Amino acid sequence: MAETDIADMARRIAAGERRALARAITLVESARADHRADAAALLEALKAGGRQALRIGLSGTPGVGKSTFIEAFGLMLTGQGLRVAVLAVDPSSARSGGSILGDKTRMEQLSRDANAFIRPSPSQTHLGGVARRTREAVALCEAAGFDAVLIETVGVGQSETVVAEMSDLFVLLLAPAGGDELQGVKRGIMEIADLILVNKADGDLKPAATRTCADYAQALRLLRRRAQDPQGFPKAMLVSALTGDGLSEAWAEMTALHEWRCEHGHAQSRRAAQARHWFEEEVRQGLLARLTASAETRDTMRRLGAAVAAGEATPERAAQEMLAKLKS
Repeated sequence: MAETDIADMARRIAAGERRALARAITLVESARADHRADAAALLEALKAGGRQALRIGLSGTPGVGKSTFIEAFGLMLTGQGLRVAVLAVDPSSARSGGSILGDKTRMEQLSRDANAFIRPSPSQTHLGGVARRTREAVALCEAAGFDAVLIETVGVGQSETVVAEMSDLFVLLLAPAGGDELQGVKRGIMEIADLILVNKADGDLKPAATRTCADYAQALRLLRRRAQDPQGFPKAMLVSALTGDGLSEAWAEMTALHEWRCEHGHAQSRRAAQARHWFEEEVRQGLLARLTASAETRDTMRRLGAAVAAGEATPERAAQEMLAKLKS
């Protein structure tokens, strides 16, 4: 892509053109070497704008109502005049790499909202569901002038740790449950959650939701109190995506926490640490890419892999040989 084309695309994104934003996200998701170079140049050109959105990572177990919540929450925000981007990572097939990409059909109302932008992306089997280029897509949405960017992860697992490295706030969405519901959520996810929202707090499920919320509130008090959080955080709250109850209160808590962190310098230091993390991740990914950069290294990998599978070499010894070859 010519330098003038990159400058034109950057100008159109900064002006809020949705088609240019969609094209740019497709560009950053590409693995082609020339596209990666163009994407880096585009992001560099947009960096000067200095725009920032509130980045909210959102996760929850399947069936908790993430899409219903995001649509109701997003419509509430756009109703207040805010522009909302949703980056929903759909699970990819480990065999074909294919993805369902059904978020636009699940969020039909929000997808038609002029102040909303929904972009489903395949996870590409990377780190349990968070696409490697989601962070760059977030930067593009910020440059396009969106006020809030919601990053929906796939399920509950390792992807939550990754999305926490690209979000200002991490929200865990849970459903009412009975008995051992606390056993179903890993401690690590509880430790990174800034806000736990118990969804479906309506109708016959409201009493169960209230008990679940109380259980999680107690668990959060026992787990930790972070120095970079004000008194009372993290916290658990009741919401209903169906009726809209609790959505405005949840948004008020999110903005209050983010503003407190900004006032005390924690938000800035968090983003600085995230930038360093993603620099190191880019270096690691670049080194991994060298394993398939040439036919010679691919042949060596196949040969050593076959030796390990046949029991002729240990994984450790084969790895040392491969690394030594990369150094030469």
